Amino acid sequence: MTSSSLSTQASHLRLAVLLLAAGEGSRLGTHPKALLRKDGQTLLRLFSSAIQEFAPTEYIVVTGFHAGAIESEIEMINSSLTHSIEVIRNPAPERGQASSVRLGLESLKGGFDVLLVALSDQPEIGAREVQELLNSFLNREIGEEIILPIVEGRRGNPVLFSRKALLDVLATPGMVCREYMDAHPDKVRTMPTSNQAFAMDVDTPEDIQQHKLSLT
Repeated sequence: MTSSSLSTQASHLRLAVLLLAAGEGSRLGTHPKALLRKDGQTLLRLFSSAIQEFAPTEYIVVTGFHAGAIESEIEMINSSLTHSIEVIRNPAPERGQASSVRLGLESLKGGFDVLLVALSDQPEIGAREVQELLNSFLNREIGEEIILPIVEGRRGNPVLFSRKALLDVLATPGMVCREYMDAHPDKVRTMPTSNQAFAMDVDTPEDIQQHKLSLT
């Protein structure tokens, strides 16, 4: 199947997006990663703009640490988005990323075919990468419900889940995506890719320099 026909099919998939932005950013001097800037715009704004072309049926951002600052940015971003962000605040972000994932999943309304679970500190993730995941989903085998990018043997992000897989996750109290994937490897379609964007994130001041980012 050609890439253009895959793209056409992908456009008919109802996409929901869950972006995790509740972290403390402790190795960055507790600076919110979602508010790091690239070419003058926050990573949150750049990602939000990139996914607009997929017309997400739901777009949830989970906040926690730095909730006030991030939610202020969201308020500004929403004024320019066709498909706006819904904020879900994690009241106990110190419990770790898994608590934010579960909270986000439980907040979904369910009107989607696939869910993109993304991180807020991946500066190179854009429309091209989302399309790559959707194309892989359309090429999956029967029983494969999750698309996991693999870059040079390393797990990448974002990860794409079918609605069926998400219902399975939610059926078990406390279950989260990574745990589910480890327990059901037969449901995971790995997507080997040379696209380094899937493996790039920001954890240290050195990463900020490498990706030509700024704090303000």
